[in-house]
Amino acid sequence: MADFTTPASHASSVQDGTFPVNAAIVLALAALADWLFYGHGIGISAAIFAVAVACGSLLANLATLNRKQAPPAGALLLGALVPAVEEFNVASLTFMVLALGIGLLLTTERDRHGLGEQAAVLCDLYLVGPLRFFRDAIAAFNLPALKTGFVVWFIPIVLGGIFVFLLVSANPLLEKWISLLNPGNTASYVSLGRVLFWTVALSIVWPFIHVRWSSKRETPAGLAEAAALAQGIPSSQNDFFGVATILRSLILFNLLFAVQSVLDVAYLWGNATLPADISYASYAHRGAYPLIVTALLAAGFVLAAMRPGGPAEQSRVIRPLVYLWVTQNVLLVLSSILRLDLYVQIYLLTWWRVAAFIWMVLVALGLVLIVARIVLNRSNDWLIRANLTTLTATLYVCSLVNFAAIIADYNVGHSREAAGKGVWIDMNYLFSLGPQALPAIDRAVALRGFDPALVSRRGSLVEQQRREVASWRSWGFRSWRLQRFLGAQQKSSTTG
Repeated sequence: MADFTTPASHASSVQDGTFPVNAAIVLALAALADWLFYGHGIGISAAIFAVAVACGSLLANLATLNRKQAPPAGALLLGALVPAVEEFNVASLTFMVLALGIGLLLTTERDRHGLGEQAAVLCDLYLVGPLRFFRDAIAAFNLPALKTGFVVWFIPIVLGGIFVFLLVSANPLLEKWISLLNPGNTASYVSLGRVLFWTVALSIVWPFIHVRWSSKRETPAGLAEAAALAQGIPSSQNDFFGVATILRSLILFNLLFAVQSVLDVAYLWGNATLPADISYASYAHRGAYPLIVTALLAAGFVLAAMRPGGPAEQSRVIRPLVYLWVTQNVLLVLSSILRLDLYVQIYLLTWWRVAAFIWMVLVALGLVLIVARIVLNRSNDWLIRANLTTLTATLYVCSLVNFAAIIADYNVGHSREAAGKGVWIDMNYLFSLGPQALPAIDRAVALRGFDPALVSRRGSLVEQQRREVASWRSWGFRSWRLQRFLGAQQKSSTTG
């Protein structure tokens, strides 16, 4: 596993001659990230930055590089960059991040051969690795007082700041209250957003440059830390990501999330009256996606904090706080689903909004499974299998659902033409859904009245459907049902 503990050997490694070089590389990459991303849209810049991170990692770890694995790692990264060059989206970003991690593992770690070990190392790299930047920065200054005192607040403050940023971006009421604080001209001198951007950039890049893989040890890290606590021996991990840090984090996070939960219960679920300058639609719509990001970060923190065998997992104080926080996160996900539903009622359905509904349900189930793992004292392997089973079952059910027909039927039935409210039917989008949308298109044409252009486009879809079912090799039950519908419709119009 990646070394996110702080043994004495690591403390000295922070002070060795490579640390200033690594720090310079990380600062250069953070400056590049600022130039590429801050205030700009993301596209080919993501691929450029990924290549820069790979080159920086290669330069910083040249002495310990596994040169035989460098060519396949480079080929893997180049292959993963192709989707990002085509279009930057969640899928292409996932491929880039995975390729960087796997390439780092191939070129710098020789002891991990099992798939389970490699997956655990990558999980630590992505979930806990960014937090090493703050610990190593403190260790570089060698300030014992800071290590034993303020360091326990690093994770609560940093993650708390990120959560505040996400919650405020999701809630116009919180944004208004913060604006009423009137911080004066401070913002003209220091941009909080840019400081946060640099902090995140430095922490994300750091584990790829200052690589530290732990050696295999017979004594689990959690048992060693528990022994240190029992003997009263302070350690950097006990301060940085131990019981004290986790306890402070959970107390702070529960208080922050309670504010959002109370506001959602009052205004979203209870329909309380909002201030005159904040519309109900803006309150409902803005929080749908930022709150899901918040829940995912919360899940990552819980997994890192409540690792099997760790002292925090056995704490009678921390466990209830974890349960409370996960409950609040599930409430946030349910609020996000309600927000998206309210938005869809006005602006109708799309493929992406359907996918967002499914993704939100999976996030909620994932949070519940995390609690189940803690309560049942299961391993992370059990959690991975449970989540993969849930994902597989969801994908299987989705493969049986005719989403094109559902989206088309919903959009026509809830349009302004049919219901007298909402938005007008987007005929272009209906036609883009393909032949399965033909029944709904017929209803939309009837609502709009005869239009030769629409009738002509409908005929093109009918012809496309006929071509698709012309051969028995392309037969499908869904297409067969649609063909029967079209046949019955044509027969009815002929006899009529």
